Amino acid sequence: MSKKKIMIVDDERSILDSVGGILEDEGYKIILVDGGKPCLEMLESGELPDLVLLDIWMPDMDGIEVLKVIKKQWAFLPVIIMSGHGTIETAVKATKLGAYDFIEKPLSIEPLILTIENALKFKDLQEENRLLKEKTKRVVSITGKSKKIMQLKEQIRIVAPTDAWVLIQGENGTGKEIVAQTIHRLSKRSHKPMVEVNCAAIPEELIESELFGHEKGAFTGATSMKRGKFDLANGGTLFLDEIGDMALKTQAKILRILQEQKFERVGGSKTISVDVRIIAATNKDLEEEIKKGNFREDLYFRLNVIPIEIPPLRERKEDIPLLVDEFLKEFSNGRVKIEEDALNALCDYDWPGNIRELKNLIERLVILSKEDTIRIDDLPKNLISSKKKQGLKEDMLRDIDVSCFTCPDFKTAKSIFEREYIKKKLNEFGGNIKKTAESIGIERRHLYRKIKSLGIQN
Repeated sequence: MSKKKIMIVDDERSILDSVGGILEDEGYKIILVDGGKPCLEMLESGELPDLVLLDIWMPDMDGIEVLKVIKKQWAFLPVIIMSGHGTIETAVKATKLGAYDFIEKPLSIEPLILTIENALKFKDLQEENRLLKEKTKRVVSITGKSKKIMQLKEQIRIVAPTDAWVLIQGENGTGKEIVAQTIHRLSKRSHKPMVEVNCAAIPEELIESELFGHEKGAFTGATSMKRGKFDLANGGTLFLDEIGDMALKTQAKILRILQEQKFERVGGSKTISVDVRIIAATNKDLEEEIKKGNFREDLYFRLNVIPIEIPPLRERKEDIPLLVDEFLKEFSNGRVKIEEDALNALCDYDWPGNIRELKNLIERLVILSKEDTIRIDDLPKNLISSKKKQGLKEDMLRDIDVSCFTCPDFKTAKSIFEREYIKKKLNEFGGNIKKTAESIGIERRHLYRKIKSLGIQN
């Protein structure tokens, strides 16, 4: 177990040396600082202790002013005020500003140590409560018993306890964030925060500030120092969602930081070291983005230590009844049920928006339902046209080259069928790979592989 770090801030060298020596003998790691301004500079550089022992009367900066800054920027950091000129008024003021306790000089060793121990225990309890609330609020599970989902759960079970970096790939709405949260919750870093960054939602000019933080005055509007996501995730997990949408310029900086686990804040020169586990996610085919010049190959290989592919809902339709039941319980506390015909219609639908689309639909049906049962007539029209779709499929089958029916083996027949079918769909969409893949319900990279393996000229 690592030693707790205590920062002692006092302008008297004798106090620093004597108190520091005593606390070192008690098993603490000591950081000695000879003034209020150096104290804040050290904290802003990322040198965060577990507790601060802070003198009030210092020539460079008053301890009360230092306390205000600490509580504004590092509210979780316990501060014990010490003073040789203590008054009740000063003690009350310090306590109101967030100081854990106020002790008078000359310091008595046993009360000092006891106060420090209590403050550290209180800090640990606060952190446990915060994490417990966060977990209670965010605990989610991967619902399903299909073969692909069981394989996904097993992969997570094996990977989560390690520190290996993970790259999660899957279509929009498949549950990439849930998989990332599950990995973190089952990891040895679960007692530390998981910090999420949506790389697609942050403007390119601000993403460096968000990831690395910035110093006061680094740019217009930077009125105070701000810790970045890497800093906040120290000891825990950093989840980089939609990593495929990150600008190339930022990708280069990310790569260096990922390799070194060190960075400087925007507008700063001090190097900050961190220990974070990276989980990245994307709905894009990064190999294809590399070919297009939109994603760095070296960053891809750095992130892709453990690849996890989340299947779309259309490839695990046997899980739809379980998901529907889960969402009905969530949105109606089990009050609303669904009739069999309506459930069958949901199972027949291909769900281009995946689980997110299904969840949104169930929530809407529960809100709008006048009865306690969702019937097939309550569903949107596009969900109850399965017979029409079946007719279209039969029409397309009639257009396929009948030579596949005279083949000596199934494998050859299947290849002919696939080649003719894909050629027809490509012609229908003018050779557009993306639209063709969406139309026939497969991923774009899978369609590329099919075209290549079947020798189709596009």
